[in-house]
Amino acid sequence: MGRRNIEQNSTLSNRLILFVACFASCGVVYALLSAVLTGNRIRNSSVSEFGTLVERGGNGLGSKSDGGCCRGIENLELWGSAVKWGSEFKFNSSEECCNACKSMCTGKDGPCLCDTWVFCGNRQACGSKFGECWLKKQKDTLAPERQEGVPPGEIVGWTSGLIFGKGEGIIGLDTEYGTLHIKLLPDCAPHSVAYILELLSLNHCAGCQFYRAESRGQSWDSEGNHVENAGFGPPYALIQGILEAQGTPFNKLPVEDCPLLRRGSVAWIGPGPEFFISLADHSEWKHEYTVFGSVLPEDLNIAEKIATLPTIPDVWNNVNVSVLEKPVPLLLRRIQKSHLD
Repeated sequence: MGRRNIEQNSTLSNRLILFVACFASCGVVYALLSAVLTGNRIRNSSVSEFGTLVERGGNGLGSKSDGGCCRGIENLELWGSAVKWGSEFKFNSSEECCNACKSMCTGKDGPCLCDTWVFCGNRQACGSKFGECWLKKQKDTLAPERQEGVPPGEIVGWTSGLIFGKGEGIIGLDTEYGTLHIKLLPDCAPHSVAYILELLSLNHCAGCQFYRAESRGQSWDSEGNHVENAGFGPPYALIQGILEAQGTPFNKLPVEDCPLLRRGSVAWIGPGPEFFISLADHSEWKHEYTVFGSVLPEDLNIAEKIATLPTIPDVWNNVNVSVLEKPVPLLLRRIQKSHLD
């Protein structure tokens, strides 16, 4: 950045004006550079640098732990058949309401008795309903019913969340090499899962594809464990793509739960819609990425197959990467429960 020269015989007033102008110019340049750096999409960056170079949208509610999740979406009222009436069932927090719904899932018998929780946590909007926790059951967990026709400006006091039991909440990413079955995590990343369900309802995903593929190389073993004293790439042990239907507006997703990445983790890059599937455990990336799903173990061989397809070298932000010679198109689709029984 150039500096402005100040003549010795300038008056104090002129010096002050020039100083302020210079300071303001520096601030503008700094802001522009920061915007460029943080606004770079994944094609201009390496995965190991996503957390510092890509703007992360949202409200700062993302977790940095590997523990359990119980999150919902504020200002949303999901409907469904009530299995527990909130007028007689109250809690102090949405997390307690969520856990009450989770307690109705044994994890062994398939679908949960409760798959939707709705908590009234806005004291002003809820009034006498403050603290009510309604536990509900959807007809279709991949297309949950919600309150429609809310007048503009009206505050919805409810916070709602989904719980997917065994065999539920699984979508398919169809490719020419097979279908990747992905278990969605609505209790950890509710906004992300809501976006995926919107994509699913479009019945197409024009523009969705994998465009980068890198094997585990010599840095990770077949189970995804990092080899002692080995580097961390390149290659970076991932396949990367985009989940955005052409012609459909995309809004940046908030930072949600950011556990350590494991083999099979499906995570956003920054605020999306670029994403990647990890082919190894990546503890070196710390808690940088919202994980919204996990590939079923039996399908990881498909991701490994894509990682071995022909690539061409490229350089993103001074980091060597491998880009697919021919991108692999993706199609989102519903998975019938019988497929997983």
